[in-house]
Amino acid sequence: MTHKLIPNQKAPNLSVKTVSGETWTLTEQSPQNYTLIVFYRGVHCPICQSYLADLEQKLDQFQKLGVEPIAISGDNFEKAKQAKTDWGLDSLKVGYGQTLDSMRQWGLYISKAAFDYEPQIFAEPGLFLIKPDHTIYY
Repeated sequence: MTHKLIPNQKAPNLSVKTVSGETWTLTEQSPQNYTLIVFYRGVHCPICQSYLADLEQKLDQFQKLGVEPIAISGDNFEKAKQAKTDWGLDSLKVGYGQTLDSMRQWGLYISKAAFDYEPQIFAEPGLFLIKPDHTIYY
């Protein structure tokens, strides 16, 4: 079941491994203003590549605003690392291995592969701003 998320409610639990080898957990984040969570389809998505490359170029601006971004997909480690490397995401934190259950908890639309190069299932993009108290702002 997909959940409908609305501002000011507590964000669902979220914990993923990152390409850099750490475990990133939403409840452990304490940004100055917001945590920006960008859910992307995966390395197979050229639109996501453009979007995340643009985000990479704006990380300094986000930092000045007190916003800490992370990009997350259901890709496995190898594919997430490929995206980070091939897309030039030198500084952007990239998480991987989001589960189907987590995708549903975050209200993401779930797609099934239409082409051989796509994962069997993957989440469509989603963007969330989370306040330091872990409630949804946007």
